[in-house]
Amino acid sequence: MTDYNLAYILDGKVYINLTNRCTNNCVFCIRTIKDDVVGADLFLNTENVKAQDVIEQLEKMKDKLSSEIIFCGYGEPMLKLEVLKEVAKYIKEKYPSTIIRVNTNGHANLVYKRNVLPELKGLVDKFSISLNGENEEVYNKLSQPNIKNAYTAVKEFIKESVQEGFDTTATIVTGYKDYKVDKEKCIEITKALGAKFRERPWLDNGY
Repeated sequence: MTDYNLAYILDGKVYINLTNRCTNNCVFCIRTIKDDVVGADLFLNTENVKAQDVIEQLEKMKDKLSSEIIFCGYGEPMLKLEVLKEVAKYIKEKYPSTIIRVNTNGHANLVYKRNVLPELKGLVDKFSISLNGENEEVYNKLSQPNIKNAYTAVKEFIKESVQEGFDTTATIVTGYKDYKVDKEKCIEITKALGAKFRERPWLDNGY
């Protein structure tokens, strides 16, 4: 693997890239548009990623470790749940003041057929969850999930995350080509679920 496959720097923060697999195929996903993020090639040579592989790369850039580390790459980090937990545990033990955020599509409970959020208490501080649309039709057009009932699962995951005490933000991407998302309705949904809301205007560089 190259030095920046598993960990990379973006806007001064360290990001962790665990997998290229995802249960969505979002139309606006950066990996369908370009091969790198700020010069870091995030396509993995293997899906057999071990926690120690990530930890070794983090240690190589320990002088760049900021107050927040984010699990976010070309795939869905929660699909590597056990690796994520092990890496997060290492970070919390060695760098206890570091905030850990997971950017996720919110499908984990549907994938694992259980509520995995209690397993992440004390390891993860924040979740940024892709709501992406005001209803299932819009969501499916934008996110193109390969599992059934994905939109319902996302909303349930947001609600569960709030109930479990995580700092929870639901996000939408706006301004990508002619795809329309009703921001106000998404805000209403997010408020009803108890989460924070963030709009991510589409940028040409993909982030």
